[in-house]
Amino acid sequence: MANRTLFQTLRGAFVPRTDAINDAAAPAYARTPQATLAQLAATGSLNRTFYASAETQLDRVLEAAQQVDTDFLARTALYARRRAFMKDMPALLCAVLATRDLDRLIEIFPQVIDNGRMLRTFVQILRSGVTGRKSLGSAPKRLVRQWLERASERQLIDASIGNAPSLADIVKMVHPRPTDPAREAFYAWLIGKPWNPDVLPAALRAFEDWKRDRAGEIPDVPFQMLTAQDLGEKEWAAIARKASWQTTRMNLNTFLRHGLAKNPELIRLIAKRLADPDAVRRARAFPYQLLVAFMNAAAEMPHAIKEALQDAMETALANVPDIAGRVVVCADVSGSMQCSVTGYQRGASSKVRCVDVAGLIAAAFLRKNRDARVLPFECDVVKLKLNPRDSVMTNAAKLAKIGGGGTNCSAPLQLLNSEKAQADLVIYVSDNESWMDARPNGRGTGMMHEWTRFKERNPAARLVCIDLVPNVSVQALDRKDILNIGGFSDTVFDLVAAFAAGADGTDHWISEIEKQPINTRMKIA
Repeated sequence: MANRTLFQTLRGAFVPRTDAINDAAAPAYARTPQATLAQLAATGSLNRTFYASAETQLDRVLEAAQQVDTDFLARTALYARRRAFMKDMPALLCAVLATRDLDRLIEIFPQVIDNGRMLRTFVQILRSGVTGRKSLGSAPKRLVRQWLERASERQLIDASIGNAPSLADIVKMVHPRPTDPAREAFYAWLIGKPWNPDVLPAALRAFEDWKRDRAGEIPDVPFQMLTAQDLGEKEWAAIARKASWQTTRMNLNTFLRHGLAKNPELIRLIAKRLADPDAVRRARAFPYQLLVAFMNAAAEMPHAIKEALQDAMETALANVPDIAGRVVVCADVSGSMQCSVTGYQRGASSKVRCVDVAGLIAAAFLRKNRDARVLPFECDVVKLKLNPRDSVMTNAAKLAKIGGGGTNCSAPLQLLNSEKAQADLVIYVSDNESWMDARPNGRGTGMMHEWTRFKERNPAARLVCIDLVPNVSVQALDRKDILNIGGFSDTVFDLVAAFAAGADGTDHWISEIEKQPINTRMKIA
């Protein structure tokens, strides 16, 4: 009998040969430049991940950005900000555009650089020289100046929070022209020059008055300006009562450290605010943000507030699709998934790991699709029984507690094939760095071999691979029945829903990015 390794079956011949090596040093398929840029833009925080350094990520972004046309580059920046809710990557892509196509940058600048933090990040990146220039230059300087001139008083006050560079530094760089006495007083106040208190914006005037005698109501200024002062429990309670939904979510532990647990009335108020479905929708809260708040909540956080976060999660998951047919969700719980989902940053790494997000997405699909089957995997599939009636937070936590071995992305499909199982949609949530199932001589990935076998039994089945990290390869090639997408915002649910309803997986994600509208009415001349 001839050697079966050399003379593959017809099934094996249908599996595409690999053309790349992933970050785990195993065979994989290379993404196109467009797909690479999309993946990096939707998942990259420019911090060290399990496999790639921050410098490697930056090099990859810059390389991919040079390989795509400027129209796609601009729309990717818009997508990363509007749909993936990223912060650094959209600003980086705008900085690249500043060296490639100023007209495109002018068109998208107000839509991507939509708050003070984004403005400061854009200036920081551009002046660093990594995109090819070390000064703002006349056109970017004009864009920054016009952003400042068109910003509302509240936007400017909010933008005054933060450093490196600070808003004061930026004002000194671009020299915006004050359009009225109030704006002139604000700039003077910002950069430490004498200012006229009679024309200072009302919120700042109230803040300066309050700092002197601490009398009257807490002024309506950014939370950070107040917390920089020496406050007592009474002032902290007043701040908590007036806080927005997002400020409340982000500062629960701060409120706890300053007397929240001693105030039953305040506990009830905060819990009601967090759980309010209308408030959750108005805040455009997405599940990852609630997972962050829930996981970061101190052990002594009042139970009512933790319950409220779980209630808010149910509201935030409204767009998780209810999929017709049999659904299997494969959650990667391998060792590399223990990495912080936004990468390692000294002193500032997110407590939320990739495995936590994988657990969240899997639990969310189970919540809306009660008959779905969840298969956690590492070296092999890990046995775990989940109750679809349990909360998403509960099931996500159960998934995140298991695993830790090597990555074998083909393991769930191998199990389904051994069982001769039937399914209509298989969803993977992973870092895509499979290496335990590596096949020799570029003869396809283990995952593609198992998917080919699975399709023989389930010809109408579809495969979704949700990738949580900024990498440049995949384990299954895009095609009509296979969709690769990246990110950890709830936008992935929209993409999965469209694909499950029949959208072509071939470049489906790329086509969604290419549809991003550029609102030329917001263009700064």
